[in-house]
Amino acid sequence: MLTHFLSPYRTFIALPDVRATLVITFFSRLPVGMMGLSMVMFLRESLGNFKVAGIVLGVYFFAMAVAAPVQGRIIDRIGPMLPLKVTGIGEPLFFALFIVAVWQQWSIALIYASVIAMGIFSPPITVLTRTLWRHRFDADEDRRMAFAVDAILMEINFTMGPAFIGILLAFANPRIAVIAAWLALTISILAFMRSPALKYWKQEESATRHLLGPLTDRRLILLFITVLGLATACGLLEVGYPAYSTWLAMPAFAGILLACNSLGSVVGGAIFGATKWHMPLQRQFAMLLALFGTLMFLHLTVDARDAAWAFALVAFIAGAAISPAFASQALMVSRLAPAKYATEAFTWSGTFIVSGLGAGIALGGALSEIYHIKAPFAAGGAILLVVAALALMLKTDAK
Repeated sequence: MLTHFLSPYRTFIALPDVRATLVITFFSRLPVGMMGLSMVMFLRESLGNFKVAGIVLGVYFFAMAVAAPVQGRIIDRIGPMLPLKVTGIGEPLFFALFIVAVWQQWSIALIYASVIAMGIFSPPITVLTRTLWRHRFDADEDRRMAFAVDAILMEINFTMGPAFIGILLAFANPRIAVIAAWLALTISILAFMRSPALKYWKQEESATRHLLGPLTDRRLILLFITVLGLATACGLLEVGYPAYSTWLAMPAFAGILLACNSLGSVVGGAIFGATKWHMPLQRQFAMLLALFGTLMFLHLTVDARDAAWAFALVAFIAGAAISPAFASQALMVSRLAPAKYATEAFTWSGTFIVSGLGAGIALGGALSEIYHIKAPFAAGGAILLVVAALALMLKTDAK
């Protein structure tokens, strides 16, 4: 049974350059999970204020979200190498400026300026990886496997990165942790530029381009709206678990719930990648969104005060729909986006994901304080069911 399940993965990994691409991609994206926690704790230690730390980090992610589509358009026009070199110099440089500015307690304006520059020069490693999978494979089945594995690795990155920083914080201090994140970022860019996947890049000939790029396609706009809803639900989970655990007077339990949710996402992604689907792509996506929404409501049926581990099981089960949903949306983007807007379309998807995560976290905090501690789970389920209905309106060219 296990051999049969793993067989598609063995076949996929055995394809030319896939194994090396996956290894380099995994290590290149480790800083994604390291930077947020290390920056927050470093700011908290140096400035003594979590509120300021949160605002600074929010500015960083906002700048990244705004700059990403511009980077994507440039890459579509001139290819990936020059943008990688420029951002590969820019972000480590401005990250170093940020560290020095906070360490020396220079003006808050300079700190904000440094994180804005960091966001603008954030290397497009994640979005380029997805675009390169599109270039590497033409068949939907191969792309599904690639995007599923990519989603799994991303989930592991988001788990291992903070865990590594947590270990450093336990045995050292936030300054060591943020320097480790800077080193990891610098090395990751150098490593990604050696990825064999870059040779599969197919540069489109000069073509007439609209100012709005992929946003001229109504199907892509609708897809991005569904992605915003999906990411918002994930943001609601991110704050829902800690809020509920704190209400239970078990704040450390939040880490267990988030870990269970991530593990469920990895397992779900693995199953999704190895499964052959025989329904139109938009129906697959809509079904996964509806499944995720239903599983969000499942949190409302369990009272963790009496059965904490049952709640952890629900967190695991709910997570099983996350990686498949994100892999499916990536497949939708690769199907719908014109070749001349391939990278820009993925960056817009990333922008909506980041925006949705931020909105979900903000909304979840308000709901848990104003209404009920389980309100974030109910809101997430409702949002997912709405965007699942919207996903059914998407039309693709083939099954």
